[in-house]
Amino acid sequence: MIARHWRGWTKPENADGYENLLKQTVLPGLKTINGYLGGYILRLNGAGETEFVVVNLFDSIESVIRFAGPDYSIAIFEPEAKALLSRIEYVATHYEVRACTVLAPPHPLY
Repeated sequence: MIARHWRGWTKPENADGYENLLKQTVLPGLKTINGYLGGYILRLNGAGETEFVVVNLFDSIESVIRFAGPDYSIAIFEPEAKALLSRIEYVATHYEVRACTVLAPPHPLY
């Protein structure tokens, strides 16, 4: 399994809008990709900005390539996100998942 890790930041007033874009558009769209296994949105509210960490799980690097293309380390984000993000990481990092103890959340998160 491959974990694709990426970070972006918003101004506090754009944080809810960006989170909603991720939950309502981005993650549901990823479910259509063969080999996509799910993902996490992590949020850290700071005084002057809000940080988002997005971790998407794929069954193989080939599945990541289906999502991001042959130069799969380049960050992928929607045009709508550009209006909400104040800064981004331009490169996504890919990790081989060596262990996982998460089976399912005890209740629906959202």
